[in-house]
Amino acid sequence: MPDSELRAWQVVLERIESDLREGRLAPGARLTPERELAAQLGVGRSSVREAIRVLEVLGVVRTATGSGPSSGAMIVTTPRGGLAAFLRLQVAANGFPLADVVRTRIVLECDIAETLAHTSADLAEVDGILDAMDADALRREEFLALDARFHQALAEASGNAVVAAMMAGLRSSIESYTQAGAAVLDDWEGTSARLRSEHRSIVDAVASGDAAAARDRVRAHISGYSTQVAEALRASDSVGVGAA
Repeated sequence: MPDSELRAWQVVLERIESDLREGRLAPGARLTPERELAAQLGVGRSSVREAIRVLEVLGVVRTATGSGPSSGAMIVTTPRGGLAAFLRLQVAANGFPLADVVRTRIVLECDIAETLAHTSADLAEVDGILDAMDADALRREEFLALDARFHQALAEASGNAVVAAMMAGLRSSIESYTQAGAAVLDDWEGTSARLRSEHRSIVDAVASGDAAAARDRVRAHISGYSTQVAEALRASDSVGVGAA
């Protein structure tokens, strides 16, 4: 995509994001008509159409053809879902360095672990995911899907909807990279066993109320796997910084 189109995309994205954040748009509301929105923002109608098309794929809006009050693009997401979707869009559109995404995840997940250690949150779903990850003959993609759900379940158990939405956006924005990294690891059996052990160690610290240990274990878990994936990808002539 040429830089000029990318800038136009950002103009549209930021306008819709601002309208959602400030309450000018909400689920059920319809976007300004394409021609009018393009004129207001000083961008081409093709840029507006492309932005709306991707928003529709992400489930933020739904479009209907024809004319009348039921035509055009309507906001269908919840505010929480919208935040996760917009974060995915921002990461993709701005090309944020993966290393920055990883550092942000560490900040968020350390806070999640500390919060959970100070509460009596229900971790039944988290425990169930850990048990599922112990199953024999899990394929890598199945293990990684459960891994992602483990981290997301911890975020949701913290009770902070904003943090949970941010976690969802960050995880999905690097999902393909994480899959690619796992695919080139030589000793996947050993790696997956270590990750399972680290997960249970994190939950043990949370359950025992040891906030400091929970934070330290989360930090070591994410940074350790990130480094391992980055080294494996570099060795296979790939580039970037991994995330687990």
